[in-house]
Amino acid sequence: RYAWLQNIKDANGTPKGSPDYDPRTLYIPTSAWNGFTPFEKQYWEIKCKLWDAVVFFKKGKFFEIYEGDADIGHQEFGLKMTDRVNMRMAGVPESSFDNWASQFVAKGYKVAKVEQKETALGKSMRERDIGGKADQVVKRELSSILTAGTLVDLDMLTSQLGTYCMAIKEQAYSEHDPPLFGVCFVDTSTAEINLTYFEDDLNRTMLETLLVQIRPKELVVEKGRLSSETEKVIKRALHEPIWNRLIPEEEFWDSRRTEEEIRTSGYFGQDTDMDYLESWPTDLREAIKHPLCLSAFGGLLWYLRLLKIDQPLVSAKHIQNYDPVRSATSLVLNGQTLINLDILKNIYDGSTDGTLLKLLDNTITPFGKRLFQQWLCHPLLKKDAINDRLDAVEDLLRLHSLRDNLTQNLSKLPDLERLISRIHAGSCKVKYFLSTLSGFEKAMDTFRNLEKHSSEFTSTLIKKIIRSFPNLEDKLNYFRNAFVMQNLDMDYQKMYAMVPIDGSDEKWDEIQQNIKDIENKFERHLAEISKGKKQSFVYTHSGKDIFLIQTPKGTSVPREWIVVSDTAKFVRYRNSTTVSLVKTYKELLETKSSYIKGFTKKVYAVFDQEYKMWLLAVQCLAELDGLMSLSKGSFKLGAPSCRPQFVEQEKGMIEFKDLRHPCVVPGMASEFVPNDVCLGGAKANMIILTGPNMGGKSTLLRQTCIGIIMAQLGCYVPAESAKLTPCDKIYTRIGANDNIMAGQSTFMVELSETSRILKEATNKSMVILDELGRGTSTHDGYAIAYAVLYRLITHIGCLGVFATHYQGLCHEFIERKLVRNMYMNYFVNTDENDITFLYKLTEGICEKSFGMNIAQKAGILPSVIKKAIQASNDFEKSSRIKDSTYRKDSQIKVQNTPSERADIAFALSLGTSPSNEKSKDLVEKLKRMTL
Repeated sequence: RYAWLQNIKDANGTPKGSPDYDPRTLYIPTSAWNGFTPFEKQYWEIKCKLWDAVVFFKKGKFFEIYEGDADIGHQEFGLKMTDRVNMRMAGVPESSFDNWASQFVAKGYKVAKVEQKETALGKSMRERDIGGKADQVVKRELSSILTAGTLVDLDMLTSQLGTYCMAIKEQAYSEHDPPLFGVCFVDTSTAEINLTYFEDDLNRTMLETLLVQIRPKELVVEKGRLSSETEKVIKRALHEPIWNRLIPEEEFWDSRRTEEEIRTSGYFGQDTDMDYLESWPTDLREAIKHPLCLSAFGGLLWYLRLLKIDQPLVSAKHIQNYDPVRSATSLVLNGQTLINLDILKNIYDGSTDGTLLKLLDNTITPFGKRLFQQWLCHPLLKKDAINDRLDAVEDLLRLHSLRDNLTQNLSKLPDLERLISRIHAGSCKVKYFLSTLSGFEKAMDTFRNLEKHSSEFTSTLIKKIIRSFPNLEDKLNYFRNAFVMQNLDMDYQKMYAMVPIDGSDEKWDEIQQNIKDIENKFERHLAEISKGKKQSFVYTHSGKDIFLIQTPKGTSVPREWIVVSDTAKFVRYRNSTTVSLVKTYKELLETKSSYIKGFTKKVYAVFDQEYKMWLLAVQCLAELDGLMSLSKGSFKLGAPSCRPQFVEQEKGMIEFKDLRHPCVVPGMASEFVPNDVCLGGAKANMIILTGPNMGGKSTLLRQTCIGIIMAQLGCYVPAESAKLTPCDKIYTRIGANDNIMAGQSTFMVELSETSRILKEATNKSMVILDELGRGTSTHDGYAIAYAVLYRLITHIGCLGVFATHYQGLCHEFIERKLVRNMYMNYFVNTDENDITFLYKLTEGICEKSFGMNIAQKAGILPSVIKKAIQASNDFEKSSRIKDSTYRKDSQIKVQNTPSERADIAFALSLGTSPSNEKSKDLVEKLKRMTL
């Protein structure tokens, strides 16, 4: 019905479909503005700046949506649509707004909430106060914008895990230079803001790791500034995130503009003098050294300001540096390792079924669950820290009745971390504030009880948590005596409200007395008009019409009384006295309502003064919950399971006896074949693993890594015994699916990931490679597998398992003490041409892959298999790759194999190395050679 809604343009006049079109704004011509009613003008002034959001407009007791938004409500949710003068309209009751908003957000829409800032009576009072006519419409303002990645209302949040919005700033001078990243991400439900800065490789490995760990629902980036390579990595790592593309500099601020905006916005209560940085959180102050990082914070800050949630989030000062790898204190698990090992979600349907998270996350509290996921992404590195956590787990396993009691107590707690954030923002519902106080009282009782049992604990970690829990008694006592709860009539509806205790607040007592005086005047007036009457008068209320005089039909009343309504038996009137009294009474109720809201905010402000204390209490509860989760996970492993033993030595080693994969399908645990896995120490560093297809090679690779992760997480291990040195990094190259989203082929993916491993692995790392080289031709693949394996064994000296179908590789390195040839055992029934997988790790080499047997199991036609067998035999005779220990086309052994010649060249290069290279390192590298 409007031409400008047919041919849509943005605020700059750019038509829809143009590369520069801004979908967030709408152009409305001057002629249209001149024709709007006051209400329409009020609506379109807001809507034209929020064209990409569904705008809910408060009108009385309803929230209404108009035009295209009404179409969405009707089509998506069946909301009844009507015409309102010049605009299509649909609406929902005020009481159900949260429910409807949640449904719109879940469908991927942004929801803008426009609140009515006064009632019609409030507008009249305002006009009286200013001595003239105010605006022609009731005041309305945009109060919030709700999006999937920035929800703060507890009634709308559907997941207990953190929900993140992430801003990414990239700098890359060319496609051949490693990119630099500044990243800032926030969990708006807890006001936790994280900052990080890093130089990445060309594959964006660090960025991918961060994305897999955090899994943001919403992204904030500079429009036109993100490289295509980075966009591909994001699309590969995340499932349909919401993109917010901001205008560079103007919206996605640079570091200087960001610093200025923080300084002038008063987030930290700072002055504008030169010492303003002193009031900044330490990690935000450090970000000034990294302009990309501060700019990312600026981009996020602009977006949060648009959503009307920047002030409470930033002023909480819950801003910290985030290290995606934490290499100084944690076992490094990069993004590919988290994906390949099914740590957080499985690779089949993206759910948590069959993941390590599903197995070990037995947390009771939401904040414990969020902390536990961080632990899982960053297992411990230091032996003492690991043993401290294992000691705590052992205590909780031993004191199972106490653990069960703790579980019961923690299960009664609400999400205290999110609640204290809402209280800080001043937007917490009263019922949730009461729940918060009750929750902290229960938490205090829990720790008091724990303290009584402290002598039973041998764990220094649990004792430290008990000592760290703050004393909440004084503050909780204050709130017990600061207010009372009353059922009140507010805004013509019953509300359970927080009010001052009588006699404690002079202003409140005055309001209460004035209301009581008016109510007494009503009663006196009723007595006066009833005097001498046979039929008594009574007051009745009907919605907003209060103190109506009700009398039976036929009763004589003064002529000037005005009939308001009637029924079959009664008539209701108002007179000049009641009209005057009602006006004064409603104004007092409005004053009372405003005062209660202000009083509630005062109480919240007092609570918020101790924000750090409440947060510390939550952190203690979360850590205790995490430790209990590990103890429950350890208990659920069943037998055999054990506490891992950690040893400190220069060379890495692992020694698992009867190790199982913990995440087997339920009901199959008894059929799972355990295996001994020994690497390093007195055994070889590297296993070259062969075996038939489907014989269990990939499972063995994964369970070995999972065993290490569980051990360093501080959990028991599904094995008869476990002994190992702390591992610094785990690298995995499993699977060879074409990475279509990243525009990379199988072979490119293989080499990119392998390149990263060769650059970063150390002699304390664990590397698993599954069928490296299968993404290209047989000869090229073999050569690359050979070279990589040689590098890992000789130059790096890491622990590893190298699964392959290149049996020749086994013979290449058979003389090396640091290499062990093993295969997954099997039984072949030659009569029936059938193979049985035994899944047992065995010394030796499997000379065949038994692909034809697998083809038979898969149901390939026998005639096809027969031809394939013949072709395979012919190909093997004519084109078999001979390992390099033999001369080409002969059975004569060569004197110096390629690996031996490489050893000699490497030794010579070591001899000419700069003098500052340690001789000890030279000796260790020489020991790994077969010279």
